[in-house]
Amino acid sequence: MFVISTRSFPPEVGGMQNLMGGLANALTDHGPVKVFADKSEKFENYDKISKLDIERFGGIKLFRKYRKANRILEFIKDNKNIRSIFFDHWKSLEKVNSEIIENIQSFCLIHSKEINHVKGSSINKRILSSVSKIKYVIANSNFTKNLGIEMGIPKEKIYVIHPGCDIPLEIETPFQNRADNIFKDSFPKIVTVARLDRRKNHQNILMCIRNLKEKFPNIKYISIGDGEEKNNLIKLVKELKIENEVTFLFEADQKFKNAIIKSSNLFLMPSIAYKRSVEGFGISFIEAASYGVGSIGGEHGGASDAIINQKTGLLCDGKEINSIYKSILKFFENDNYKKFGLNALEFSKNFNWKTIVKKYLSLI
Repeated sequence: MFVISTRSFPPEVGGMQNLMGGLANALTDHGPVKVFADKSEKFENYDKISKLDIERFGGIKLFRKYRKANRILEFIKDNKNIRSIFFDHWKSLEKVNSEIIENIQSFCLIHSKEINHVKGSSINKRILSSVSKIKYVIANSNFTKNLGIEMGIPKEKIYVIHPGCDIPLEIETPFQNRADNIFKDSFPKIVTVARLDRRKNHQNILMCIRNLKEKFPNIKYISIGDGEEKNNLIKLVKELKIENEVTFLFEADQKFKNAIIKSSNLFLMPSIAYKRSVEGFGISFIEAASYGVGSIGGEHGGASDAIINQKTGLLCDGKEINSIYKSILKFFENDNYKKFGLNALEFSKNFNWKTIVKKYLSLI
């Protein structure tokens, strides 16, 4: 049996939710899986049809952590056939008694944003105390591994296992028709799927769209996601007079999102380091690649593990508008985008969950 303790889980939408949901479902091919997860909207419907054994926790966050840790303690005492236990975050591990898991193959996943705190600070000490309890620390990229070492996590504990990506499902006609209706006969068709925050760098993307409009009069850019920068970005679109070229979709279900990605020519997310927040990997690049769409990502962070520069896409300096602009021009010159897309599709096969989960199993 495998046990998972996670704060982020489907049906809630997001990168961490997809990661933990994908890992849990991939493990079911190798044994039963028990998941301890937080409650989220419409979780009852999801849990009812899931092949996973899911136990949910709600209420005040602090009390929830203790209740979940105590429940895990009870479960481990009552079940002697546990092969391994996975924690999505050092905070999920923090209140768990180390003696209970010391004889179990235990994993804690780390992500650059969550561990990027000043060495010696109180939160850094909490992180190091938490991961000292477990055997394997799993970094989502080489960048995150190096950051973890820099923050004081023992090098010999850290292994790089990239997030997995499910094989793309066939896009149903109604969703494809909706995507085609937005893009129409535009070119190039560019998409970003990301939260609207400063790190994702939408403001510089919009500046580039304004400049690219002169060269590509039929350009179309779609941004999927919501966040605190929403009002600022809407205002910027009006100031730049690119309302016809830009569409914001603040909500989009998974099937519609996939249809838009599949219809696009470029997945664009030139992330930057903002304060202590930095892109650890970028599973969205792999999701786009699985539909045969190449990407442009930022060189700051772990995107280089998800994009092979000059082969499946390009890396640029997201802080410099001109760097993004020149990368987009290069992406489309001589139909390079077709070559990048084909290479990306082949590269994405390395991230299939059936392949990724074997890397976890090899450590057990």
